[in-house]
Amino acid sequence: MKCLITDYDFHDVDLELGVLRGAGMEVATAQCRTEADVIEAARGCQGLLTQYAPINAKVFAALPEVRIVSRLGAGFDTVNVEDARKFGVWVANSPDYGVGEVATHALGMAIALVRHLPFYDRDVRAGHWHYTSAGTLRRPGEMTLGILGLGRIGKRMARISRPVFGRVIACDPYLAEGDFADHAQRVTQEELFREADVVSLHVPLNDETRGIAGARTLALMKRGSFLVNTARGAVADVDDVLAALDSGQLEAAALDVLPKEPPEAHHPVLRHPRVLLTPHAAFYSREGEKELRRKAAQNLVDWARTGRPTYVVVEGRPVTPL
Repeated sequence: MKCLITDYDFHDVDLELGVLRGAGMEVATAQCRTEADVIEAARGCQGLLTQYAPINAKVFAALPEVRIVSRLGAGFDTVNVEDARKFGVWVANSPDYGVGEVATHALGMAIALVRHLPFYDRDVRAGHWHYTSAGTLRRPGEMTLGILGLGRIGKRMARISRPVFGRVIACDPYLAEGDFADHAQRVTQEELFREADVVSLHVPLNDETRGIAGARTLALMKRGSFLVNTARGAVADVDDVLAALDSGQLEAAALDVLPKEPPEAHHPVLRHPRVLLTPHAAFYSREGEKELRRKAAQNLVDWARTGRPTYVVVEGRPVTPL
């Protein structure tokens, strides 16, 4: 079996190469930014290990030999899953890596906003030394944290946040009632935005969630509340978030992800004084990175050996294991 590693953000791909070549696979690597790049580099490949390269019907039609795509990450919005179904291509991801890292990052961002840590830092460096320089602070133990999306990361976020916030509520219409037990109080989406002092987003990106934190839902929030996004950039409408900050509807926002990464140098989100930014780093730790890369590569190995990847997003046509 031949595989292509289509793109990567890491310093090298030795770990992935070790997993794949250790299983007897032939492996090629390329930095692919477009469908055309993938098509040119992946000829003769049955498997793709991908991160940001776009994978869709154009790729599948040009490369009928491709039978499986494994994505480096929990999300899979760079792979058009409907196109994969139509062409009978398996799609796999790595949904359970870095759960602790993302939840901890989100909680860290929430605490930083509530305690005004980035704003104090800015003021001190500018020569303003006073505990009220960044505005009035509220006691976290009397605030409500709202978690939108109670999957693996959302549940971890709920658990580690309980000692900090007075109340933890959550909305996830796809979970049974029992899945909320011991994690958070179940509320509707509207109740979550109305009642939470801090909203933390933990949903996948799809047609239902795109722009879910936008003008309508932000208008439901308490004046002077906070927004944290460590999910996908497009689940929050950045223009609407900035407008809510300017109006005072939001006091501050913390964004680890943006619709375009990195943002254009002139984008106003980079200059807004009440936005805390990190570079899509919530997943990252040395251990988490290795876990991600190993599991994504192992999907291809398992598919080749058993006809099924470890973590299935889309079931493709059955194949005879190698």
